[in-house]
Amino acid sequence: MSVESTSGRRPRSGEQRRRLFLPWLDVVAISAWGILLLKYWLTGKLSLLIHPNYTWLAIAGGIGLLLIGGGKALTLLPQSFQRRNAAIPVQTTQHLSLFPPGWSSTLLLFTAILGFVVTPRAFASQTAIQRGVGDAITLTRAQPQAFRASSNSESRSLIEWVRTLNVYPEPDAYTGQKVKVQGFVIHAPELPEQYFLLSRFVITCCAADAYPVSLPVKLKESRKDYPVDTWLEIEGQMITEDLAGKRQLTIQPKSIKKIPEPKNPYDY
Repeated sequence: MSVESTSGRRPRSGEQRRRLFLPWLDVVAISAWGILLLKYWLTGKLSLLIHPNYTWLAIAGGIGLLLIGGGKALTLLPQSFQRRNAAIPVQTTQHLSLFPPGWSSTLLLFTAILGFVVTPRAFASQTAIQRGVGDAITLTRAQPQAFRASSNSESRSLIEWVRTLNVYPEPDAYTGQKVKVQGFVIHAPELPEQYFLLSRFVITCCAADAYPVSLPVKLKESRKDYPVDTWLEIEGQMITEDLAGKRQLTIQPKSIKKIPEPKNPYDY
């Protein structure tokens, strides 16, 4: 629903500046989001936000937004020049809207600016605890892994171990198997002091649906020697332990090595 009025006189200077400014605000907001998406891609931060299968979609979206912003700018340039230099009739249109004119574009621009200022970071132990690091992965959230007792157990990643447990959950079936996995440390409050969880996050679509997987690690000393969120590479063998009232597959380490956080800390 709109009400149109045409007047031969030019609007007041303040109103004229606002009518010239609002379309350019749209251009800046659209272009900012296009630049932000491409910046995340070029700096490698896009992998912290979405699954690699959708990277191309984000890149295409960024390029598309820049093209839309550029096209709109080319359309506005001659119009802005004419309105600034010629006393032509100005047609005004008022639309019924939830927000006042310019607010939607302002919100888009503000969130884009936050994206430039705040650097995306990988999820850590606190988020893992909030999202239920101790819960088992259901088969609807992870790709099941075929059970092969004779496969090279040292080649399995942390997520592959958990997926294998989903297929065949008897921990004694893996006792004595060699293991070499990487992940970050979580001090689960329900575990004794000589145990910690080695964890990683798994992304199925984007960071919003990322969920943690983990395996307990049994130490000879206190877990205080391994601070929370420290990234480790652990080699050892699998054992079965009674933890939190149930039998769980547990890593008994032979060597624990601190490593830097991987460029892409997530699994898929």
